[in-house]
Amino acid sequence: MRSLPLPDPGTPPLSGPAAYLAWIARRQWGILTVSVLLGMTGFFAQAITPSLVGRAVDAGLTHGLGPDVWRYAGLMAGLGLVSAVANAIGHRFDVQNWLRASYTASEHVGATVARSGESITTELPTGEVVSAVANDALRVGELYATAARFVGSLVAYGVVAVLMLRISVQLGLVVLIGLPLVAGTLSLLVRPLQARQRAQREANGHLTTLGSDTVTGLRILRGIGGEDVFTARYAAQSQDVRRRGVQVALTQSWLDGLQVLLPGLFVLALVWLGARMAIDGTLSPGQLVTTYGYAAFLAWPVQIATEMLQAATRATIGARKVLAVLRVRPSTVDHESTAPMPPVDAELHDPTSGVVLEPGRVVGLVSADPDASAAIAVRLGRFDDEAEAGTPVLLGGVPLADLPKEQLRRRVLVSTSTPALFSGPLREELDVRGTADEAALAAVVELADAADVLDSVPDGLDGALDEKGRSLSGGQRQRLALARALLVDAPVLVLVEPTSAVDAHTEARIAARLADHRRGRSTLVVTASPLILEHTDEVQLLVDGVLAARGTHEDLLSGAAGEQVAAVYRSVVGRQMDDEPALTGAGRTADGSAGDHA
Repeated sequence: MRSLPLPDPGTPPLSGPAAYLAWIARRQWGILTVSVLLGMTGFFAQAITPSLVGRAVDAGLTHGLGPDVWRYAGLMAGLGLVSAVANAIGHRFDVQNWLRASYTASEHVGATVARSGESITTELPTGEVVSAVANDALRVGELYATAARFVGSLVAYGVVAVLMLRISVQLGLVVLIGLPLVAGTLSLLVRPLQARQRAQREANGHLTTLGSDTVTGLRILRGIGGEDVFTARYAAQSQDVRRRGVQVALTQSWLDGLQVLLPGLFVLALVWLGARMAIDGTLSPGQLVTTYGYAAFLAWPVQIATEMLQAATRATIGARKVLAVLRVRPSTVDHESTAPMPPVDAELHDPTSGVVLEPGRVVGLVSADPDASAAIAVRLGRFDDEAEAGTPVLLGGVPLADLPKEQLRRRVLVSTSTPALFSGPLREELDVRGTADEAALAAVVELADAADVLDSVPDGLDGALDEKGRSLSGGQRQRLALARALLVDAPVLVLVEPTSAVDAHTEARIAARLADHRRGRSTLVVTASPLILEHTDEVQLLVDGVLAARGTHEDLLSGAAGEQVAAVYRSVVGRQMDDEPALTGAGRTADGSAGDHA
């Protein structure tokens, strides 16, 4: 079997669940075909066995324990061995089909999330994306694990029907007509079961989203006294999921019960009819045994047909949810570039806001509206093509959308205020390109004042970091992300609030080191902290999302750029300046880790 995950999961059709499921089947047609052939072989061997048992009985009653009985016994032993081998190997291929289909769906979701950018969180709740991997992908794979047994059961049903017709046309017609009626009756419960499963799936996705959002904002909720409110909402949604789960279980219990009752009634009718025919002399004792054997055996194909119908239903629901994720349009499209990359010392300019990042300068970007300055940072990195629909951002006079995206990502690095941290070795978390030596790692750790992060992780750089850096404080996570961004050493670096979660002493050290380290390379720092702004070459002030003034921190503060500008500037950075002497003011603590408010 090809190793998982697949190196290339392919490009699936997005037209609908049926097309997507058929495409996956074609992608793994080899192992699916082997699985089906093994399933057919195993069921065929079991379908022939009751006929041989009946013949052995008749032969024994007629000729005693002679060669005919031993011949039939040998054939049954051979068929038993074939069935055992086919089922054992077939189960292995069933699992392979299940895993490969599930991994394919999971990889599609993962790839879509990775390249969709901000649009994935805009169009879908977090819970829908999580459930697509944790639940729906597994349901998709379940269809292919059941397919081989379903096809095999159909073959067995056909073989039994033919053999029963040869024994008795009446019995054969009972099999041909009665069994589909049983299966059809059971299928009537599948539609309400599907509706209730879909409702439970929606409720569970909502619960996952609510839980994720609550955990993400837990510190803020505690700060504003909203923890109890969200706990109550989560509890209410949990009860809704439980209630819908009970509804699913109720329908499922009826289906499970009828799966036993209806085939049992079918067996009873078939055996009763066979017994009457044996009494009348139209069936031999061996044929009566064969009839009973087939009656008991045919309950299995009915059960498998019902399982296949349920698997197909769940797979359709799962595929629909997976496709909802796959249809999310990426924030940026990697189309064929139409222009070469400008030189490294090119100017980065956003005509919409007027923000200009001249080559080799460390610039602070200040705004009374943090969202406005953060949106400009996103535009400068080309993370949302819709934001570029108006006047495009220019690098060296060339629109970012016309440049090769991969090369642009290496030229311009944007580190947001809530950077993502992943589980794994701390060394790999810092050195995302795998090219840094020990000296370079030590240098960026010192620049970001993150030595305490190494101390808090067992084994330091070689130690394992928890998912999202949960074992670290907010300030430690922020400084770790800053060290990671500095290690990339991009020609153009955009930092969004890189020190908002650390105390004033730590921020002052980072500000001085950061400015000295990036001097001569284009750096834009979105911040309102005077500790950072006083180390920049220039500060650009935004008013209503548009550049209102440019100058040094001292010029804007003193009124050299105009008293009206100074008043606006002081109203933004003055709040930070008022907090600095206390060091333990809003959002800051006296230890270097202070990041718990972030």
